[in-house]
Amino acid sequence: MLPLKIAISVCLILGAANLSTQQCLSDNDIQTISKSDKADLYRGQQAFTVSLMDAINKATPNDNVFFSPYSTYHALLLAYFGAKNETKNELRKALRLEWAPSKNHVFQAYRSEKRIRFDRAKDSSIEFSAADKIYFSHQTEVRDCMKTFLKDELEPMDFYSDPEARRSEINSWIAGITKNEIPEILAQGDISQNTNLVLANAAYFKGQWESKFDPSDTTKEIFYTSSDKHTFVDMMFKRGQFNLGINEKLGAHVLEMPYLSGEKSKISMVILLTPFVTNGLDKILKDLTPETLHAALNDGMARDIEVKLPKFEFEQKIELVPVLSQMGIKSLFTPSADLSGFSSNSNFTLDDAKHVAKIKVDEEGSTAAAATVLFSFRSARPIEPTKFICDHPFVFLIYDHKSQAVLFAGIYRDPKTMTN
Repeated sequence: MLPLKIAISVCLILGAANLSTQQCLSDNDIQTISKSDKADLYRGQQAFTVSLMDAINKATPNDNVFFSPYSTYHALLLAYFGAKNETKNELRKALRLEWAPSKNHVFQAYRSEKRIRFDRAKDSSIEFSAADKIYFSHQTEVRDCMKTFLKDELEPMDFYSDPEARRSEINSWIAGITKNEIPEILAQGDISQNTNLVLANAAYFKGQWESKFDPSDTTKEIFYTSSDKHTFVDMMFKRGQFNLGINEKLGAHVLEMPYLSGEKSKISMVILLTPFVTNGLDKILKDLTPETLHAALNDGMARDIEVKLPKFEFEQKIELVPVLSQMGIKSLFTPSADLSGFSSNSNFTLDDAKHVAKIKVDEEGSTAAAATVLFSFRSARPIEPTKFICDHPFVFLIYDHKSQAVLFAGIYRDPKTMTN
């Protein structure tokens, strides 16, 4: 039996500090979280996902893409909780938080989302875990309100006396969350005696197809990377009943392939496949929004379908600073950044942001992990409506239907750049 496969993501944001004084966040306006607040947070995550995918695609227009918008979003939320003035406004806009009258509304929605996800994990054969950390210098006076709001995320560290040991500790924490799929996101020298702040999120997903592919049906077949180039891939085959829709706005066929789960969880791989090889991805990425994605999923109907999907595995490292700058987050990684909400005597500045994500897809299922650290011709339109053949570039999402959140997202363009 082949092993289950995974998706892993890590996001890290790194920084140092200087003196500043600002008033702490007040907890006077804490309110009970409403369903609309949670829905607004989920919609904001979706809009951020689309924007981030577009920015990454523009930065790497000819490459395969894989990342966790969930991981990146949560690492940036940590920065938002401590941000003030222009830095706060930039993060608020990029993270689509305009719906919230205060940070406390956002925090309550954030906390509720984590609690719901934890409860659902106990009733599912799908394994999805994610964790946030704010590592700060043990010499820094963190505001009492932050100790209250973010007690589970905050962890003091003595960066000055032994930065290499601290680097190893952070890497070990990430390795633990990602089941050792991402053992060392921080390289030697990334943590120094001047480090005062590291914001991190790590995410891990492991799911088994609700309807598995039979390994004996996997064969070598042609994959068209462009209209005049092709290569051979290990193409999996499955005949079964899946939700399939055709969305004219996106110009794509949309297939849902569910993972085995309990009643409280419904997570699927969603594949968006254009009818033609040439320029199809550009239209999907141009027109993909939370609204068009929602419509595409709602339009799907259960049908008996023959599915062909490449078996693949790859890892991507993304330098997030230029990507986030394109999304309007410009001051966060400059000396003018205002993160004084974290501390009454220190205003942290961030220097770098790294993201690493890995995915494996085979006959058994998918495994993904990520970490974000803030330092006319062949057509896919089937000859018969029962065929869905992924023999040219496509977009894929690991999608949580309950929260309408995209946990991981990718673009499969070229098998030659992958490991198998």
